[in-house]
Amino acid sequence: MDTLIIAEKPSVAQRIAIALGEGRAERKRGMGRSSYYEIKKDGGSVYVAAAVGHIFTIKQSDSARGYPVLNVEWAPSYMVNKKAGYTKDYLDTLSMLGKNCGSFINACDFDLEGTVIGTNIIRHLSKGMQVNEARRMKFSTTTTQDLVYAFSNLSPLDMNNFYAGEARHMLDWLWGINLSRALMRAINEGSAGKKEVLSIGRVQGPTLAVLAKREQEISAFAPKPFWRITVEVKAAELTNTKGDIFEEERAKSAENETRAHPNGLIEMVEEKREELWPYPPFDLTSLQLEASRTLHIDPSVTLATAQSLYERAYISYPRTSSQKLPGILNLPRIISDLAKNPEYKSDAEALIKEKRFRPREGSKIDEAHPAIFPTGIIPKNLGKVEGMIYDLITRRFLACFAKPAVIAATKVVAKFGAESYSATGKRVIEGNWMKVYKYARIDEKVLPKFVQNERVAYEKIESKELQTQPPKRYTKAGIIAELEKKNLGTKATRAQIVDTLFKRNYIEGSSIKVTELGMTVYRALKDNCEMIVDEGTTRALEEDMDKIAKNEKSEEEVIEEGKKMLLEALKLFDKNRAKIAEEMKSSKSVMARAEVLGKCPVDGGDLVIRHSRAGKQFVGCSNYPKCTNTYPLPQHAKVVPTGRTCKVCGAPIVKIILGKGKAFESDLNIKCKEGKAV
Repeated sequence: MDTLIIAEKPSVAQRIAIALGEGRAERKRGMGRSSYYEIKKDGGSVYVAAAVGHIFTIKQSDSARGYPVLNVEWAPSYMVNKKAGYTKDYLDTLSMLGKNCGSFINACDFDLEGTVIGTNIIRHLSKGMQVNEARRMKFSTTTTQDLVYAFSNLSPLDMNNFYAGEARHMLDWLWGINLSRALMRAINEGSAGKKEVLSIGRVQGPTLAVLAKREQEISAFAPKPFWRITVEVKAAELTNTKGDIFEEERAKSAENETRAHPNGLIEMVEEKREELWPYPPFDLTSLQLEASRTLHIDPSVTLATAQSLYERAYISYPRTSSQKLPGILNLPRIISDLAKNPEYKSDAEALIKEKRFRPREGSKIDEAHPAIFPTGIIPKNLGKVEGMIYDLITRRFLACFAKPAVIAATKVVAKFGAESYSATGKRVIEGNWMKVYKYARIDEKVLPKFVQNERVAYEKIESKELQTQPPKRYTKAGIIAELEKKNLGTKATRAQIVDTLFKRNYIEGSSIKVTELGMTVYRALKDNCEMIVDEGTTRALEEDMDKIAKNEKSEEEVIEEGKKMLLEALKLFDKNRAKIAEEMKSSKSVMARAEVLGKCPVDGGDLVIRHSRAGKQFVGCSNYPKCTNTYPLPQHAKVVPTGRTCKVCGAPIVKIILGKGKAFESDLNIKCKEGKAV
């Protein structure tokens, strides 16, 4: 009986074929541009073929327009979305092979998405007849050893996990399409001309709400003055032990008391050694946070890069919530393999010499995968970003086996009259794991030598009037971590959700600011249909979908509950649609003005964004064809007028907003090197 193994991507299909074929896998031409592999085994053939992600997608199962839309079905992606046309060849190849196979194996990524991708294909190929007989390959790395082990230890398909993933896809689609259509209907009713593209979704709404609430906190923040009193002794700065003083009279009293007693006494000197334990190995969110903090790499780029390293068998599966490294991984072997890499040779050999094979782990657990770790295979031909992410992961892995760092901590307290002042010092005595993980940072501060009961005089006293600061805006990595805390979205989708908010021009900047449009959408929904942006609504659905996976609720029950909640939201939305439309008017006018970027320096016409037949955007004059003045634009960028012009060439100065929220100002006339705004 022939067998078909379904991989999630062509690169993984190749690795599986090489591992199972022991060098005897034959690559064959599939349909169109696709290919597959054949391995002769036990008198039959084992075929390995790839999907290219989701080759099936959700679509409306009837032709009704408007909303509510409640009937959906799976369909081949190429039939729903023209941009997914490339998936047809892969589906045709899988269909061709499936006709002659009696058994199917899902070897897609062992997570919710991989379960949905592979099981959907098997349902399509077997017409639903053999789904329960299909099996699952489970692996956390694409090394030959792990792939062979996974093939030798197949398990049944986890249909509850599939149903949970299917419910998520369906509810996300239903909430997204219905709420977005409702929002667009509200903003476009009674308007002429171009229809604005706005969207909101099941997780997108609460995510926008988290960011908008922070924006409101910043806007409403009223700074309060406070005083911080310091003295300088032996060139060391000591701070009043009262801390930040919020009453001016108390601050003046403390300052006057100190000035009246310039000679003081060292009341306490405390010196102790502290152990600083290594950080746990990475899960996906902590990897994204650390790559953003230390390497300034966007979380979406970090995920894509880690996925590429996984597919090339250099690291384990990155979409994990775990901070555990179980012993079954054969950790000593991985460390020994890393010792063969010159970059990590000395650190790995030190661990081997001291037999340090027990890692420092975190508390987070993922039933499907361990923490992210290097496989030990020496990477080849890594790009710059790939090399940076690999080094970050590998050093973090090695460091969690190393000894704790030893820190010398010093505290000194001096008294001047009735006022006490203190300072703390910290220095690294033994770096240990911090030498391995060079990305670790500790603010070392060495204090001069103080002796208890020593008489001292301060060289300087200063009372600084400061102000409290508003909450900081989220970075992209920061909001992803916040979404994880709130159980909104999944580890694989959170970065994508934030990217969508950027694309919709709801947010901007690396230190994320909610735009006027984003705030208007949030306020309109918060005031008139709060459940759309309420994180409690989304969290309840998340918990229900988890219950499907645990066989505590049925898929049908959860989808029906999700539809009821959706209909409730739409009913409330329609009741208040006029109010929502009214609140949206201000941003609608801003968006309308944004279409005119300024005046044409050639004939005074309006400069507007146009599109060529090839779909490329550029700036042209409204008096075309009489005026043929044009300016090129970056593709897929948003362009916003600033109201200023270049005093040299007369072209407008505009704000260019690229993907990921990056923005800059530029003269439309890129040939004008000396342009300055008026």
